[in-house]
Amino acid sequence: MSNTEFDLNAYQSHCQQRVNARLELWLARQNGLAPRLVDAMRYATFNGGKRVRPVLAYAAAAALGGNPAHVDDIAAALEMVHSYSLVHDDLPAMDDDDLRRGKPTCHIAFDEATAILAGDALQCLAFEVLTRSDAPLDALIRLQLIQALATASGTRGMAGGQALDLMGEGKTLSLEQLETIHAHKTGSLIRASVRMGALAVPDVTTTQLEALDRYADAIGLAFQVQDDILDVVGDTATLGKQQGADAALAKATYPSLLGLEQARQLAQDLRDQALAALQPLDERAEPLRALARYIVSRQH
Repeated sequence: MSNTEFDLNAYQSHCQQRVNARLELWLARQNGLAPRLVDAMRYATFNGGKRVRPVLAYAAAAALGGNPAHVDDIAAALEMVHSYSLVHDDLPAMDDDDLRRGKPTCHIAFDEATAILAGDALQCLAFEVLTRSDAPLDALIRLQLIQALATASGTRGMAGGQALDLMGEGKTLSLEQLETIHAHKTGSLIRASVRMGALAVPDVTTTQLEALDRYADAIGLAFQVQDDILDVVGDTATLGKQQGADAALAKATYPSLLGLEQARQLAQDLRDQALAALQPLDERAEPLRALARYIVSRQH
C-alpha cells in the first residue's frame, strides 16, 4: 500500500469513533453519587482531543493483524489517563493554563477542587476498565497491560517527567536533560499506547515488540519536539491553547536550545528513525507509518 493510497484522516476518524463509543459507555456507567464530578470527567474527556494515543494503540494492533475490538477498552483507558494528566497539568499549581483545545480548562469550567477529583477519578477508572473489559484477553495479558499503563503514568513515566519539567523552569538545561524530561512526560504514554495495542494481539513476538518500542521511542520524542516548535510558530486559535506558554514559564524547549531550524530537522530525523524501525513489518503497519509522518507535520 503506497502512502497516497492510505487515508490517515479516515483511519483516525474510524478509531476516534470506536474509542469515543467506549468512553461514553464507561462514563455512563458511573453512578449518580457525584453527578458534577462525572460531568467534569466527561468535559475533560470530550473536549476535542485528537485521540492520538488510542489511534496508536489501534494501529499497533493492526500492524500485527490484531482485532480492533480487542483494543477498544485499552484505547479508552489510555485516553482516560491522558485526559486526567492534562487536567492536572493545567492546574494553577502546575502550568496554570486557561485554555485547552480551544475551550476553558477543566478547573476554569468547573472549579479547582472538582478538576483535581475529575483527574483522580479518570485515572482510577482507566485501571478499572482494563480489569473489567469484556475483551477476550487472558489474565496475564491484563496484568501486562496494567503494568505498562501504571509504569508509563507514575514516577518512572509521566508523573516523574512532569516533576522534572517543573523543577527545570527558569533553569538552563542541557539537551540530554530536556530529552530525559520529555521521554518520560510525553514519550512514556505514547510508548505504552503502542505496546498495549500490540499486547492485545495473542501471538505478538518479542522481536515485534522491540521494533514497536523503537518506533514509539522515536515518535514520542518527535511529538514533543513538534509541540515545542508549534509553541513558537503557531497561534492560539489553531493550537487551542495559549501560544508562547513555554516561553512565559521560562521552560527549556528544543527551539530554545537548538534553534528553530535544527529543531525541525531533529523532528524529521526522529520521524525517519521511526519509519526505519517499522521496516520488518508489512503493509499492515501503514497506519503507524502515516502517524509518524503526521506527528511531525501537524499544526496543532
